[in-house]
Amino acid sequence: MMAVTGLNQPDFRTISDFRKRHLAALSDLFVQVLRLCRAAGLVQFGHVAVDGTKLKANASRHKAMSYGRMKTVEPALAVEVEKWLSRAAEADTAEDNEHGADRRGEEMPDWIADKQRRLEAIRAAKAALEAEAADPPDPNDESGPGASSGMRWQGRVLRGADGGPPDRAQKNFTDPDSRILPTRDGFVQGYNGQIAVDASHQVIVAHRLVTTAADYRGLAPLLDDVQAHLGRKPREVSGDAGFATETNLAALEQRRIKGYLAPGRARHGEAHAAGRRKLTKRPLMSAMAERLRRAGRRSRYRLRKQVVEPVFGQVKHARGFRQFLLRGLDQVRGEWAMICTAHNLLKLAMARG
Repeated sequence: MMAVTGLNQPDFRTISDFRKRHLAALSDLFVQVLRLCRAAGLVQFGHVAVDGTKLKANASRHKAMSYGRMKTVEPALAVEVEKWLSRAAEADTAEDNEHGADRRGEEMPDWIADKQRRLEAIRAAKAALEAEAADPPDPNDESGPGASSGMRWQGRVLRGADGGPPDRAQKNFTDPDSRILPTRDGFVQGYNGQIAVDASHQVIVAHRLVTTAADYRGLAPLLDDVQAHLGRKPREVSGDAGFATETNLAALEQRRIKGYLAPGRARHGEAHAAGRRKLTKRPLMSAMAERLRRAGRRSRYRLRKQVVEPVFGQVKHARGFRQFLLRGLDQVRGEWAMICTAHNLLKLAMARG
């Protein structure tokens, strides 16, 4: 752009407006760039590693409110707003008597409007949680935001004593689609970005973004996206303990893909560890644990860390992308697609340079 226009730099608002208008089209560029990477020999389909990382939303977790606090704050705030509105009406009447009724000035003062808007936001969030409690979203449907923070525990729907939302349920006022997710450093208000990376040149061959912390549901969709994008499936796939389930291992067998999924969290100096997970009633998990144990340090599972984790390092540390700029699940998914596209473009540029 700058080369064509004689090094003129577009204003940041111009870039922002362009992105807003064409976000869907920019998201679709991922597949086109990926196919260029394949044509350049950067994708070999030998080994693909999958992983997920938590990224902050454009919202603070301190801008969320629990349902229990909503029940307390809403009536108190409603009383306060009603008092202010009464005072404002009295002031209007007094000013009309003093200056005449034909003078305008009925606009709501900012000191009232802010509280009024806050009350409306609390009521809307409270109503949304109550509607969700009455009709919980399908836990297997990840096309939408899914359950709100605090509405589920280990796959089970939680409800209060009255059948409504539990007091711990939360809604964020800034980005209601984002969720509170656990990380190694505590909790963040954010999203879970997942990728599949080809081992030959660390090209991202599939991506997805969800609001849930768990990764295990992402394995099959990521591999199916590789097939859909490029017409081929990888020969091998590796993933950490978050992807290791009996269902996922069965899905790999069905797709004839050799899997290396750790049945437990790896310990320092070990290829894998079954940990405390009981595998006696999970034959595929048990067989996987035995396969990794026998291979030891020569296991193909060792490729996972050196393939997918450096990509997250390049995105989050080298390029400084740790927080989304857009809000709302659809918008953030488009932004994540752009981030993955930019990564592949850089790989393509370096290969052709």
